[in-house]
Amino acid sequence: MKRVLAVHDISGVGKCSLTVALPIISALGTECSVLPTAVLSTHTGGLSGYTFRDLTEDARAMFAHWRALGVRFDALYTGYICSEAQLEAVREIAETLRADGALVVIDPVMADGGRLYSRLPAGFPDKMRGLCAAADIITPNITEASLLTGREYAGEDVSEAQAEDTLFALRDVTRGAAVLTGVRRGDKLGAGVLGRESARAEFRFAPAERGTFPGAGDVFASVLTGAVLRGRSIESAVADAVGFTAECVKRTAAAGSDPRFGLDFESGLAALGRRINDIQDA
Repeated sequence: MKRVLAVHDISGVGKCSLTVALPIISALGTECSVLPTAVLSTHTGGLSGYTFRDLTEDARAMFAHWRALGVRFDALYTGYICSEAQLEAVREIAETLRADGALVVIDPVMADGGRLYSRLPAGFPDKMRGLCAAADIITPNITEASLLTGREYAGEDVSEAQAEDTLFALRDVTRGAAVLTGVRRGDKLGAGVLGRESARAEFRFAPAERGTFPGAGDVFASVLTGAVLRGRSIESAVADAVGFTAECVKRTAAAGSDPRFGLDFESGLAALGRRINDIQDA
């Protein structure tokens, strides 16, 4: 069984980050070890009054302990990183694991809706660009893509031609494939992908629901990571991730649940695991 190291924050309530990554990656047949970047009472998407504890001081010590034990990882999958100092520690871990032959997946969680997250300093995107340089796959949203490429943010509604142009710029930031999330086509929402050697981008879409759904990006990137580790091509993994995320959003909206507390991804895990694992076995 392959082993992935998931470097994300963890919220006690509100399904996102590690409480999403760990069960999804496990359901896809990969062991998921965790390095928490911060502990929160809830996530920050529309929930106020949350507690926050930065775990930067623990990162290097935890990784050093695993190295001393001879623990090896087949992949690194990062999400929210809460400071420049922590980002530097994660970059060192990424470089070490890449030298070992591990797949490096970076979800540069730092901004949305044209704005950098409030806890992050203005220089954070430059530091994140350095981490993305060590990646095999990056999965920014449209705001994060503008920050990584130094382009002016022009809003969320971009054409496929604009999205493809952004993907080529993103591929210059990393050593591998670029995935751009939050791309719209009419009443559909999806993602574009540009492989390392691809001449054209490919897009995958699914029907969109109205509203905002915190944690959807974490569901997407976790499925993508798990699917790639099970042998799926990056293009097929993006299709898997778009489809599953859309199913979760639809199920959550139909139930009338408060979307601030996360998507109903649990109800679809068994079917997702069977689908990906059956494809792998075939």
